[in-house]
Amino acid sequence: MTATVPAGGDPVLPGGPVDPVSATAPALPGRPWIEQAWRDVVFVHWRVDVSAVAPLLPAGTRPDTMGPDGSDDGVTTWVGLIAFSFEDTRFPPLGPLGRTGGLGDFLEVNVRVYTRDDTGRRGVVFLSLDAGKLLPAAAARVVTGTPYHWARAGRRQDGDRTAYAVHRHGTHLRSRLEVEVGEPIAEPTPLESFLTARWGMHVGRAGRTAWWPNEHDAWVLHRATLRGLRDDLVRAAGLPAALTELEPDSVLYSPGVLTRFAGPRA
Repeated sequence: MTATVPAGGDPVLPGGPVDPVSATAPALPGRPWIEQAWRDVVFVHWRVDVSAVAPLLPAGTRPDTMGPDGSDDGVTTWVGLIAFSFEDTRFPPLGPLGRTGGLGDFLEVNVRVYTRDDTGRRGVVFLSLDAGKLLPAAAARVVTGTPYHWARAGRRQDGDRTAYAVHRHGTHLRSRLEVEVGEPIAEPTPLESFLTARWGMHVGRAGRTAWWPNEHDAWVLHRATLRGLRDDLVRAAGLPAALTELEPDSVLYSPGVLTRFAGPRA
């Protein structure tokens, strides 16, 4: 099922050739600005019509599209609810912040959508990010302009099951998801690469949009089964209220990667 909402205009904008979908990162332009380990990553995705996403995007970007069969149908885009653990955050050449009281180690649940810009770069736009520590959330919001929120966060792991829960401070907004991890994927499908191998983020700020490129090793992915979900964050981000009541179209898990970000580019 594809959820739709009215759009204020045509979301398909003119642009040049689009970068290919690739499970392998392009070389990072410039020196890494920050390094982070993303561990025990859960990807839950629903497909939606581009009209559900286009009004939420920053200037100069539009929904990136791919149908369930891996072809670019021009009308299907995706909403992701992503949960994971940040570990060993560092700002080269400094050591990991985790050595100073665990400052760089925290849990996060984010809502993200998929974008391309007028130069053809593919990326993600984060509609919300709920992090389990105040200082990293506040610093990331100020430095990058991403919509971080401070939340109470927890994780439970029991055999093949992994569960995350967040409750945004000062609000009623919560998210709790649990997955059962299955067998590893020998070769990701084009869609699975499209949903996970994103080599930058688009961030709108003061009417301008910056591109923050990143790189990491290819994901080691497992298929997974959603065993429980209660979520307010997708609706609060401006997406269709009934979306998380539907069965997701894709559920994946990865033990994680070490990620490096370069500084922003126009």
